[in-house]
Amino acid sequence: MEIKDLRFETRQIHAGLNKHEKTGSRGVAIYPTAAYRFSSCDQAARLFELTEPGNIYTRLQNPTTTSYEERITALYGATGALALSSGMSAILIAITALASQGENIVASPLLYGGTYNQFRHTLRRLGIEVRIAKGESPEDFAELVDSRTRAIFCESMGNPTCGVADIERIAQVSRQNEIPLIVDNTFGAGGYLCNPFDWGADIVIESATKWINGHGTAMGGIIVDGGNFNWGNGKFPGIDGPSEGYHGLNFHKAFGQGAFIVKCRVDGLRDLGSCPSAFDSYLMLLGLETLSLRVRHQVEATRTLAEHLRGHKAVKKVSYVGFADHPSYELAAKYFRHGASAVFNVELQGDIESTIRFVEALELAAHMTMIGDSVTVVTHPASTTHKQLSEADLKAAGVTPTLLRISMGLEDPRDIINDFEQAFAKAGITSPSRQ
Repeated sequence: MEIKDLRFETRQIHAGLNKHEKTGSRGVAIYPTAAYRFSSCDQAARLFELTEPGNIYTRLQNPTTTSYEERITALYGATGALALSSGMSAILIAITALASQGENIVASPLLYGGTYNQFRHTLRRLGIEVRIAKGESPEDFAELVDSRTRAIFCESMGNPTCGVADIERIAQVSRQNEIPLIVDNTFGAGGYLCNPFDWGADIVIESATKWINGHGTAMGGIIVDGGNFNWGNGKFPGIDGPSEGYHGLNFHKAFGQGAFIVKCRVDGLRDLGSCPSAFDSYLMLLGLETLSLRVRHQVEATRTLAEHLRGHKAVKKVSYVGFADHPSYELAAKYFRHGASAVFNVELQGDIESTIRFVEALELAAHMTMIGDSVTVVTHPASTTHKQLSEADLKAAGVTPTLLRISMGLEDPRDIINDFEQAFAKAGITSPSRQ
């Protein structure tokens, strides 16, 4: 059987396995090595000039990590994937592979706080301008694109507002301008809930720390290339042009559909060095084996808690894309299969002080800057993930002083409901009787 012909739940277990492993091992081995022996000087030369595939140095490639990359590629039905040490390094390497000093990208206003900071500060110091669209409509993106734009960037589901991008229509804007659409699909859970490639995206990025790992045990990021973009359109000389680092090698001509991932690996990963360890890649492989099972439970638990809090006396507002009153309800129904989301937001009654008291009174739900974990996590964005943003950026991102982001874990949701009730009582926020 071909891996590509198998269903998602089967691919998440079997893709990337070497069934001809001489030891007969059922699992993927962890290769704790920094370097690899060469069979000859000629073979080493071929490896370094990129005419022969193989392992040189774990900063570029590792057998355990390769298995992980192959599994992610299979889950997305893509051309290739590159594993990184974090989601932020994945964003940085993808964008710097496309844009150079004096060029720009256009980005959604609904971004994770760390992404905002990278775009507004780090990329600016590198000479890459990031133009933030004034709204979420495709027209808002289109009006900022010019001849120096090298990509459009959005999140399949915004963090923390859970606003859903209209991927298909934004992809039309990117195609009209012959630039790739990059989608941060962290909330899409490894392609299980949402696969942006089905709707015209060209590159997908994820923080693998979240649902891919699923247990809060390792940091990681991933870049996935759908393999459908035309890198030979004249806008990307770093991909379709002579490479200064490889004696004039043209990645597009040499590697075809795989050119972008090769560029990210042999330039970005080589020079910036943000590679994952073999052990972290192994933990990601383990996490992927139960991805669909975990996410299904979390999606159901999310709806259970959201319905409990809806109309609650201690809650001002519940923002859940599974409810028809959410602005992104129809888009979520279109792009997110197997349920709406494993994350939602609430705004509590009271003020920032009472909100902090509530968070600190929780006993089961963890107060962390995390989503997609096996434990339920409650995050207060105004004092954590989005603290560095200006008031204007906070408003644009939909972050208020009493907003809480809730990421459901694998517990019984009835126990989480009881935890919320005792925290409401301790915080002095009016609540109904214990469930």
